[in-house]
Amino acid sequence: MAGLTKSPSEEREGLLSGVNTPSVSEPDTSKASPFRQQSTRLSLAGIGVLLGLILSVFYWLRVPPRLVNNLYLGGQTLRSNGTQKFKRTVLLVSIDGLRHTLQSKHYLDRGLTPHLLDVSKKGLRAKFMKPVFPTLTFPNHWTLMTGLYTESHGIVANNFWDAETDSEFHYNNISSCWEPHWWLGEPMWETAKKAGLITANLMWPGPAKTLSGASPTYFVPWANKVSLDTKLAQILDWIDLPLSERPQLILTYEPSLDQAGHAKGPYSREVNETLRYVDGFVRDLHDSLVARNLTEIVDVIFVSDHGMTDTSHPELVYIDDLLGENGWKAVKHEDGWPSMGLHFDPSANASHYLDVLLTAAEDNSEKFDVYTPQTMPERYHFAHSSRIAPVYVVPKTGYVLTTRAEGDVGLSKGNHGYDNNDPTMNAVFVAHGPFSSTAKIAHDKQSSSYRLRGPFNPNKGWHSTSDDTYVMDGFQNVEIYNLVMKLLGIPQAEAAQTNGTTGFWDIFF
Repeated sequence: MAGLTKSPSEEREGLLSGVNTPSVSEPDTSKASPFRQQSTRLSLAGIGVLLGLILSVFYWLRVPPRLVNNLYLGGQTLRSNGTQKFKRTVLLVSIDGLRHTLQSKHYLDRGLTPHLLDVSKKGLRAKFMKPVFPTLTFPNHWTLMTGLYTESHGIVANNFWDAETDSEFHYNNISSCWEPHWWLGEPMWETAKKAGLITANLMWPGPAKTLSGASPTYFVPWANKVSLDTKLAQILDWIDLPLSERPQLILTYEPSLDQAGHAKGPYSREVNETLRYVDGFVRDLHDSLVARNLTEIVDVIFVSDHGMTDTSHPELVYIDDLLGENGWKAVKHEDGWPSMGLHFDPSANASHYLDVLLTAAEDNSEKFDVYTPQTMPERYHFAHSSRIAPVYVVPKTGYVLTTRAEGDVGLSKGNHGYDNNDPTMNAVFVAHGPFSSTAKIAHDKQSSSYRLRGPFNPNKGWHSTSDDTYVMDGFQNVEIYNLVMKLLGIPQAEAAQTNGTTGFWDIFF
């Protein structure tokens, strides 16, 4: 760096500051023979290689043999738990509404989830996982399954109208939401089944079959108020099956935390009680895998679809006041919540009403934004689908869109669906198993931080109640599909195309 270069004698004085050392003149190397210069370079290179070999040997001597074996545990590799042979297995668990913010009162930093924190301490966790927009349950669960943005997989809200088919998608109506034509992209269970793997789906939001006619090997449809004890029993029943019948990919979904957050708000006693309830499931699941000696065979990944923000005392924005009586009557279909996707009647002057809303947004920029597919923020990846309404009103957190007729009737005390850059919308990622143990090694081996702290020393880069939890940087949930493919040993050439980042997980393998 210019201005900071020191001569050899200056370096000596700096290193030996405080020591009286006689000045030593430097030999004149300007006339050294080419042969001598080349010999010097070769000697330095040899020393560097030797030092690298010594450090590598030292590094690998520190790594337990079981972790070295995990580096080579592929999807079809057989490994014994002491009594039976197992193939590498992935258990993906979604806890709906488990938010992961850097703010105070973050769900995992309330002292209510000691077992989930302990699992993340033994494994790894991310600072956050960023959901796709809109930050709703069905769009994000299908993103987790396919690795696609909302505009690519077609589930653009929990409820929406499709102008091309003149039909509506309702997330809570099986006759509607199980129709395969809604669900674009290839879910991970379909890819795994194509690769010859057995799969199991325990209530994960999505269809029973895709457009291609594919379905999971084992499928348990959605049912409300099913206890986590019952779900754990089903997971263990699958894990205890004979090798020829045992699934290698198990998907599980739990909605109770999201339901508590909506009903009572993210800071409520009910949410805290549900956090303890979910943490008990994490404890029982982990203990069951330990009892079966499967913690180095089964990768357990806990995720969520979105976070939750407090809407117990929001400011109401009345869309019918903004549009006027005739303008609101001209709205033929209304999509989404808390955003409003507006489809105007073909006979209405839609461009006029768009101008009215744009002007209102300029005058109330702290409250909401108004977009069309052409002006939608690129980071939303929410423009290139015919299912996206031609006008979208997106509220800021702290505000709720409504009408004079609806007011605050039925308004929940907690909500999501807001801008996916808002930290209260952040989701969680916690992993434990052969992936997490080897990811620490592989990441630290390639990172300059390894030389400073080693792979098993406390992470000082980010606050957590668990100080020695290994924390990776935040990332988008479109990356999860490719992670599962890697863990199952499915080559990239056999996986579906996604919106994930090519090579994103390579540093961890």
